Amino acid sequence: MKLLVTGGCGFVGSNLTQRLLDDGHQVIVVDAQWFGNFLADHENLTVIREDVRNAEAIPLEGVEAILHLANVANDPCSDLNPKLSWEVNVLATMQLVERAIACGVKQFIYASSGSVYGVKDEPQVTEDLSLVPITDYNKTKMISERVLLSYQDRITIQCIRPATVCGVSPRMRLDLSVNMLTVQALKNGRITVFGGEQTRPNITIMDMVEVYCHFLKLGASAPGIYNAGFENITIMDIARMVTEIVPAEIVVTASNDPRSYRQNSDKLLATGFVPKYGVADAIRMVTEAYRSGAIADDEGCYNIKAMKKNLEF
Repeated sequence: MKLLVTGGCGFVGSNLTQRLLDDGHQVIVVDAQWFGNFLADHENLTVIREDVRNAEAIPLEGVEAILHLANVANDPCSDLNPKLSWEVNVLATMQLVERAIACGVKQFIYASSGSVYGVKDEPQVTEDLSLVPITDYNKTKMISERVLLSYQDRITIQCIRPATVCGVSPRMRLDLSVNMLTVQALKNGRITVFGGEQTRPNITIMDMVEVYCHFLKLGASAPGIYNAGFENITIMDIARMVTEIVPAEIVVTASNDPRSYRQNSDKLLATGFVPKYGVADAIRMVTEAYRSGAIADDEGCYNIKAMKKNLEF
């Protein structure tokens, strides 16, 4: 298939792009490359450095499916420039899906976020629960879903709500809970936990890539919204899991982030998807990559630091 991956140079996008190429697809990546480009050259890969807001500059001729990952990711980055966040995360999404329909694209897979639920007391957060987004980032994801679903009579729409992703990527991120705590232990012998009792769902980057590939194969047979998270554990539990692999002291401080929820992914599992990895696997992979020198704790691994530096905020 001929595919378009927006954000294909990102944390998940880099791994996803490589997997799609390995599967024999022809892939066009459109990415502003705020955080660089770590993709290896490939005969079936075209990388275009372009802002996703410039929808008319995105080539869609012959494209059968779009995997839309490009966004201003996480709360701090959205707070840095809310206008940019709304333009990239919402307006550009609407413009892209409209162009996709006009160009005959059949399938649109959207990387939303499990954070759209906000704070939930229910023991199992399913896709039919109300959304109570707290931050601008959460709100842009919710509105983008609503925009996309308004076009579902003209194109297959699949909105995936990932849990917090963990693991190793050529474009590494160390501002995600599992990765961050693991590198703290490796580098400092100490882990700082903010609060600790907040329960969050998690998914490895390996399984996250497989989720997108799974829906690509399902095509029009499985439209709609799907959670993608398989381990609902507290931040403190993650810290303890890290110390079982990398001995370190745990220091607890106050937190101003109250989000706590348990994501239920039974709907995804019912489509035949089977996760193969867990948080412990991600911790081990990050540990191995750090100790081997494959990843380093630098500014480029933190979205907020990289955006401030590269976009001159």
